[in-house]
Amino acid sequence: MDERVSSAIAHWAPRFTTNGVTVSDFERITGGLDDWTDWCAAWSSVASEHEALGRDALAGRRFVSAGQHLSRAAVYYHFAKFVFVEDLDQMQRAHVRALTCLMDALPHLSPPGRRVEIDFEGSKLVGVLRLPSGPGPHPAVLLLSGLDSAKEEQRSVEDTFLDRGLATFSVDGPGQGEAEYDLPIRGDWSLPGKAMLDALGAEPDIDESRLAVWGVSLGGYYAPRVAAAVGDRVKACVALAGPYNFGDCWDILPQLTRHTFQVRSGARSDDEAHRIASTLSMEGSAEAISAPLLIVFGRKDRLIPWQHAKRLEDEAGGDVELLMLEDGNHGCANLAPWHRPYTADWVAERLR
Repeated sequence: MDERVSSAIAHWAPRFTTNGVTVSDFERITGGLDDWTDWCAAWSSVASEHEALGRDALAGRRFVSAGQHLSRAAVYYHFAKFVFVEDLDQMQRAHVRALTCLMDALPHLSPPGRRVEIDFEGSKLVGVLRLPSGPGPHPAVLLLSGLDSAKEEQRSVEDTFLDRGLATFSVDGPGQGEAEYDLPIRGDWSLPGKAMLDALGAEPDIDESRLAVWGVSLGGYYAPRVAAAVGDRVKACVALAGPYNFGDCWDILPQLTRHTFQVRSGARSDDEAHRIASTLSMEGSAEAISAPLLIVFGRKDRLIPWQHAKRLEDEAGGDVELLMLEDGNHGCANLAPWHRPYTADWVAERLR
């Protein structure tokens, strides 16, 4: 098996099956996959099967099923392209299918979702807003993805917050999802974060006085950077598996991750990408965090050493809680029941 295929499976298998891929489909897709160049096509092929189920359901006006099938297809297409930067044309075709399936699914999800576009630096940041049942205005959580995740992957995370009466706003930031083609990865997230919070707070069904920010992986770095920049504008912050300084992790990162970061940061070489990664640092910002901060981390994370979480805990300026899961992998996707419900409860309590 191609080392890149085995690396992707070893690092991210629990993430796939936790975030919407059935176990049988995961085994079917990866079981006969030997060459990384076939990754995107293999995932896209099975994604198209779920898309066809969704299109048939739409045609038959079976809208609940349509939303379920199409949102699942969007996740599969997303995983087809998530780090497939060797063939950008093929990657972008899969991305277009992921977006199309998600947008067609949104009206039929429970609760439904709505696309929101934010003008930003000559381009757009695009998010999905979902509101819980009942009258507003609602407290809300801004959800930030990582290097290779995007809003298409966040359905199960959104549902955990929505079940507790919190609205969710999953947004692609610079270097992510729909913004990855025009806006490179950046270390300073004050401007993107403020633009996202402005857009969220301007929604008539959202209570601007009760906002939180959550992030996973690089999003687990972006979320506390946003919290540091906006002060008491956010009432709670969750950092899941985020680095304190991403450059310090460079030498232990999988080659797939390094190459993806290079492409999405606009770097011309691995060395330049490493220098940019080193600008993703909490140094000088951690002490400015005044909102309550929950840090969730897996001690067996093979991408970001657990000591990064401890350093953020030591330097953060406000109330901090560290939830260290001893057997957790990167993002603790292998232990989702041990942190996702608790995280949602923790945020809901602080937004009451």
